[in-house]
Amino acid sequence: MPVPDSPSGTGQDQSGTGKTQSGTGSGAGHREASGPAGQPARSSGADDAPTTRSPRWPTWRRDVAVYGFFLLTALWTTSQIWIDPAGRVASLYSSDPAQVQYFLAHSVRVVLHGEFPFFTEQLNYPDGVNLMANTAILALGIPMVPVTLLFGPAVSFVVLVTLGLAGTASAWYYVISRHVVSNPVAAIVGGWFCGFSPAMLSHANWHPNIISQFLLPFIVWRVILLTRSTRPIRDGIVLALLVTYQAFINEEILLFTAMACGVFLLAVLVQQPRRWLTAWRPLGIGVAVCAVLAGALLAYPLYVQFAGPQAYHGLSDAVQDYGNDLAAFFSPGSPTIGGNERANANLAPNYSEENAFFGWGLALIVVAIVVWLRREMIVRALAFTGAFFAVLSLGERISYWDRELIWGPWELLVKAPLLDAVVPTRFGMITSVTVALLLALAVDRAWRLEVANRRALRGVLAAALAIAFVPILPMPLKVGSRPPVPKFITSGQWRPYVTEDQTLVAVPVPAMGATHSMRWAASTNLDFKIPGGYFLAPRNGNTGDPGRFGGRPNGLESILEEVATTGRVPKLSERQRRRALDELRHWNTAILVLPLSQQNVEPLRRTVEQLVGPARRQSDVWLWDVRELTGRKV
Repeated sequence: MPVPDSPSGTGQDQSGTGKTQSGTGSGAGHREASGPAGQPARSSGADDAPTTRSPRWPTWRRDVAVYGFFLLTALWTTSQIWIDPAGRVASLYSSDPAQVQYFLAHSVRVVLHGEFPFFTEQLNYPDGVNLMANTAILALGIPMVPVTLLFGPAVSFVVLVTLGLAGTASAWYYVISRHVVSNPVAAIVGGWFCGFSPAMLSHANWHPNIISQFLLPFIVWRVILLTRSTRPIRDGIVLALLVTYQAFINEEILLFTAMACGVFLLAVLVQQPRRWLTAWRPLGIGVAVCAVLAGALLAYPLYVQFAGPQAYHGLSDAVQDYGNDLAAFFSPGSPTIGGNERANANLAPNYSEENAFFGWGLALIVVAIVVWLRREMIVRALAFTGAFFAVLSLGERISYWDRELIWGPWELLVKAPLLDAVVPTRFGMITSVTVALLLALAVDRAWRLEVANRRALRGVLAAALAIAFVPILPMPLKVGSRPPVPKFITSGQWRPYVTEDQTLVAVPVPAMGATHSMRWAASTNLDFKIPGGYFLAPRNGNTGDPGRFGGRPNGLESILEEVATTGRVPKLSERQRRRALDELRHWNTAILVLPLSQQNVEPLRRTVEQLVGPARRQSDVWLWDVRELTGRKV
């Protein structure tokens, strides 16, 4: 992470023992042959006369090649999904991709029909869903509207995952190469790890909003730039625009970025308090301008999020306690060459939250880097920042190989405002960025060492990088098949039954573990309403309560979920039947739909027939027209 200039403007460590980058790179042309912070270039002639060598490639060509390399790596990582975007999904967990595809379809409705962007009744009818409180990824979904319309939300999903990985790596490479190090190899190493760390790979199959971090390096750089800005108002406006856009990608990651910047700057100021003499005024003005402008732009969306209908305050206790196991920092991630899903099973909350998993090689090399470069202020600040958030990521109880040891500091913060909606294990992603920056600095410093045999030095450097990176190189994300959207839906055969104010109820009822009907709705651009679904909402539907996954608990969902899981047909009582009919009336149900391809389809059919009578087959589904039973005759 770049740091502000020292009060003297030289960028030199106040201890006199190391130097830091002052961010003098131009961002367009070739960097003059100089070391960091303006150190003169190493001479190569016998008489030690300074020389300037032209680069083999212009900077822009090198950049294009690097961006292409990152894109190819992202395509390799997502290759199994690209084979069949609509028919393949993460092999271990499929609910989040269905939710994201639903939100992508919502963006289409926002653009084409002017639908309210921050709340919808198409999902969880009639209560609806607060989309601002559910990361509806409007900043990603709206630009993807043409792709969603032409190819469907499943294709848009894999495009976003691919571009999220490649874009994040490219953005960090750009900032690191311009403002942190002078050596391009060092910038490539840092950018690559930011984009393809085990934590990023873990989220890639599920959370394109989390891995789309391409704005973060620019936000971080603008914050650092404010400490020495001569135009703090202008720079504050630029920062506000970046912050506003990031808020519509993922607010949690934005909060993490703000926290990381704050901890890093404090670590710098503790070491060099004189920096505050020149930094406080431009930083204060810029942050104030950013807060006012971004606050004005986000005021109404945030009002809807925290005080609007179906707003919730804080996550469920189970999610708030998601923490990393200490051993997770020394094991390779599951989506990597050295990963072992079984070994990692108890080291993270689930496979989509492997937010550490550096492996022993990288962990030891990072420690060695900190010891080697400990005299540099920026290294000490980065090491403290990474360690601080690594500890927070352990959660309320610190464990080692699934054995609880002691309480963690997160126990003191878990109920704090804003932090009560944070998943603590994800603090490990901040540590990943600090590790990337430490690697970039180490490669840059090693490359400039004056030794007799430079070829041998570079061989040692290559070997160290291999030890660190080979065990955690990305593998193609593992996928499984998922049933296609029924022809009954794609052909529009449902339309004569369902009017605008009615719902189409899938069997099983939409819930966290039954999200296929969310994909059905997404394939029609959300032309029909569904009850339930997978989202965050206040408990029991009471605005302001703590959050839970899904809508209000209902008896029909519980009955059908058990049948779908066990394949056993229960004998239902008259009371259960009356309750189920009441729920169907509450949802304003027109039809129930059971795909023929649904697991345990026959037990499910017989169970529903106990409630609403015989089904009839139409196309590739079993169909129940319940309009007369629910009192919605058309």
